[in-house]
Amino acid sequence: MSNSSSNTQFHLLVFGNTRELQLLHFWLFLGIFLVALMANGLIISAIACDHHLHTPMYFFLLNLALLDLGSISTTVPKSMASSLWNNRAISYAGCAAQVFLFLFLISAEFYLLTVMAYDHYIAICKPLHYGTLLGSRTCVHMAAAAWGYGFLSALMHTANTFSLPLCQGNAVDQFFCEIPQILKLACSDAYLREVGVLAVGVCFAFGCFVFIVLSYVQIFRAVLRIPCKQGRHKTFSMRLPHLAVVSLFISTGTFAYLKPPSISSPSLDLVVAVLYSVVPPAMNPLIYSMRNHEISDALRKLMTGCFQKQ
Repeated sequence: MSNSSSNTQFHLLVFGNTRELQLLHFWLFLGIFLVALMANGLIISAIACDHHLHTPMYFFLLNLALLDLGSISTTVPKSMASSLWNNRAISYAGCAAQVFLFLFLISAEFYLLTVMAYDHYIAICKPLHYGTLLGSRTCVHMAAAAWGYGFLSALMHTANTFSLPLCQGNAVDQFFCEIPQILKLACSDAYLREVGVLAVGVCFAFGCFVFIVLSYVQIFRAVLRIPCKQGRHKTFSMRLPHLAVVSLFISTGTFAYLKPPSISSPSLDLVVAVLYSVVPPAMNPLIYSMRNHEISDALRKLMTGCFQKQ
């Protein structure tokens, strides 16, 4: 029998048994990672450099880009290195650090997406009160609360998970250190404590999701009252993709952490993990900047300035 104190490393999931499949995984993840890196980096640069974008909506979008950049950088590069060098091993400390950082960033993102839904609701349903309800100090406090909640949540889950005795080996059936997969290695019944803590966290996430849905219901009701058909179409085309990405992120994340063991399988677990950990960081900057002329103009100015300096 082995326990957490005697384990010095874990072994992550490999993509395929052949070298060709491993290299295919490396190049696929590299492409997604570079898209996420470039898209989020451009949004951060555009918002930071253009004073016209120093508004609550873009302040929250900048925070979202930072969280997306951090979350995908926590999991994907290690997975790519494992496939490229055919080395599945990750140290015990490295696994704990990956769990903490990933949970910190996605937990903060859950909260931030809720704040952004509130921002959209105030902007469309109560535009005359926007400046009063979302002043600069309020926005900073909301963003700080998101980061603070993520930190405390990650600290609690990481400490709880890695205090459990592990009796089922050290093979993690996922391309990164994920709590549900680590719990499978725990001794019988020892994991129930962390499952209970996870259930509480997921209930909070579900509450956030309900708030987001209700906010968008109010937004869509207000939009339907807009007399201009073009205005309705523009608002729907911007808000519906946001809601779709948020729904994908929250539903797959909740399923990954609360699905019953009876329906768990390596392929299903892998698909779900990719959908909530890899797809949103790459899609969010594209979705939130799509049809956004202010972001497009800011990026154009940024690019023009860079070329003129050269």
